[in-house]
Amino acid sequence: MESLTATARVGRWEGPDTVPVPLRESASKLEEHLDAAKRLAGGIHGGRQPAAASLTAMAGALGRLDAAHLEYRRRIGDAPSQTREAALELDGEVDAVKGESHRWV
Repeated sequence: MESLTATARVGRWEGPDTVPVPLRESASKLEEHLDAAKRLAGGIHGGRQPAAASLTAMAGALGRLDAAHLEYRRRIGDAPSQTREAALELDGEVDAVKGESHRWV
């Protein structure tokens, strides 16, 4: 989620200052982190009920975050002038998923 949040923050960045390097680096690792998370989620095959339910919830959250990222990329590709608005929506979905994290903890 850190890389998604960083991507949203970079998308909202305004003003004369450049984006801080750590923030830019975190955002640049988003694809790598999403790919790794998708590989892990794809390996979920069950197990004890509580663990399986937790892993299923995590996989669902990952799907939502991946879809939000794809929508963000689509929007900024179609209309770069909408980068800030797209970043706000991405950030909102990240916050919503974080709010449901009790389902997989």
